[in-house]
Amino acid sequence: MTYPIQDLSLDTQRLLVFGGVYSNYQALLALKSRCEELGFEPEQIVCNGDMVAYCAQPEECLQEIKEWGIHTILGNVEDQIRNGQEDCACDFTSGGRCESFSRDWYPYAVSKVSDESKAWLQTVPYQLRISIGDFKIGVVHGSTVYISDYVFESTPWEQKENSLLSMGVDLMVGGHSGLPFLQQRGNQYWLNPGVIGMPANDGTARVWYATIEIVWSKPRIQFHSLEYDYHSAQGLMKQHNLPEAYANTLSSGLWDNCEILPSPETEKQGKVISFS
Repeated sequence: MTYPIQDLSLDTQRLLVFGGVYSNYQALLALKSRCEELGFEPEQIVCNGDMVAYCAQPEECLQEIKEWGIHTILGNVEDQIRNGQEDCACDFTSGGRCESFSRDWYPYAVSKVSDESKAWLQTVPYQLRISIGDFKIGVVHGSTVYISDYVFESTPWEQKENSLLSMGVDLMVGGHSGLPFLQQRGNQYWLNPGVIGMPANDGTARVWYATIEIVWSKPRIQFHSLEYDYHSAQGLMKQHNLPEAYANTLSSGLWDNCEILPSPETEKQGKVISFS
């Protein structure tokens, strides 16, 4: 599928990028506070989608992001909700546990998102191409080919290169897969900053985002962990009878299953993530 691209030219040397809010309002507020501490203005902040998903406060998250005024693109969940579709289009394994759980959290999310928020989602782009001087950064949810593509560190580079070349960018910021990683081949980069709405399956309750600084037309990329009030987020999920497996993940840091993961990522479950 060909998705429309919105072009932006930004007068800044640094960005903060994140994704996967997943209706986790407590994590979103913690990230917003961190951005303010670090001096990032809204025009320097980019979300790569899935503002809505597993947790209990989808409408609050959408309203907060809208009022914050940051740059954001659609995740597959927002795209489905704004178009009145009956499922999340996450591309989960048919008949698997994640697909089963989506029959609970997705209708709940749809019921909570206001008409005002659905109207705002109609204005949100699918993809961004950001120019910082001569350096170009693409922002997609899955890939340029499919909004729900799962792109992992172990995904063949050729697939990543196709997206980089088709958008004509030096660095791609992707999402959807939930795990942070950075890969470089020559002068091309693929970055997944991680998500803030769920832990990264490493046995800790931390969540992740990344910062990008462009220096002499080269990116300096750093990953950052974030702690937040997951107890409140977890309590609200249980109060609203959302999948207990996902609620438990907020504190355990371990995913209920590894259905979407390739073998190399599955083998890393429970191993604490660290970046040099």
